Amino acid sequence: MMLNKRKVVIVGTGMVGMSFAYALLNQNVCDELVLIDINKKRAEGEAADLNHGVAFSSSSMRIYAGNYSDCSDADIVAICAGANQKPGESRLELLQRNTAVFKSIVGPVVRSGFGGVFLVATNPVDIMTRITCELSNFNPSRVVGTGTTLDSARLRYLVGDYFSVDPRNVHAYVIGEHGDSEFVPWSQALISTKRITDIVEKSGDQYSLEDLDKISGLVRGAAQHIIEAKGATYYGIGMAMVRIAKAILQNQNSVLTVSVRLRGEYGKKGVFIGNPAIINKNGVDRTIELELTPDELERMENSCTLLDECFNSIEL
Repeated sequence: MMLNKRKVVIVGTGMVGMSFAYALLNQNVCDELVLIDINKKRAEGEAADLNHGVAFSSSSMRIYAGNYSDCSDADIVAICAGANQKPGESRLELLQRNTAVFKSIVGPVVRSGFGGVFLVATNPVDIMTRITCELSNFNPSRVVGTGTTLDSARLRYLVGDYFSVDPRNVHAYVIGEHGDSEFVPWSQALISTKRITDIVEKSGDQYSLEDLDKISGLVRGAAQHIIEAKGATYYGIGMAMVRIAKAILQNQNSVLTVSVRLRGEYGKKGVFIGNPAIINKNGVDRTIELELTPDELERMENSCTLLDECFNSIEL
């Protein structure tokens, strides 16, 4: 008999959902994985394909295609369903198309008796996370979006490459909307315990603030670059979702830049936005308010305003 069974339900078996599922299997993150899709046959095929690989993994995971009643005892319900982002289309332009999809998902999940944590990946993720919270009437701490988790990973990779240092020793974040108004608060960025801005200032001509701005631009434009090259992004976000799932299932109290509801941080309330937060079995344990410069505070204000205006244009 298995005690404390770790169960994840994925709604939406497109490339993002299945990249998440594949990474869950390879990293042996949960004990039971349920796939739900409007196309039940596809979900069954994906479950079979994953099951055929269990013998090659270290996992004994139970994987099957299910329905919303299977959410009742899940620890995490991950929503990956929605329309794909088109080349040249902003994440915010996806809003209206995906709102209707979420109305058909969140209600049945809640009615199943689900009492775990919602993990939202569908874009525009900050607004879709807020929509999930409103539709479910869950405590906002139990509704988490992937936010700028992947953006922050992209940032650390590029900063590590620029300064020739292991990205795992780069402590820097992308915050704000997961989209065009996101930004890097360089005042808070560290390599080990040294501020990156101090390193640049003392480096002579070796490093420059202009190069840091270029890195910010590369991070902000990474998704569009990938979409133009291959049509969609999915591996990176699938791995980011696994990192968040681990923090929840293993009660890690990890600091991740997820989409969380602000409760007065930066003078804002109600809006869901990418920001460092401590994540554990209950979802968001607490949000970390960064000590931003006046310019960075203005950029956060602009991002919050944009997201608020977009959300307020929806009829739920």
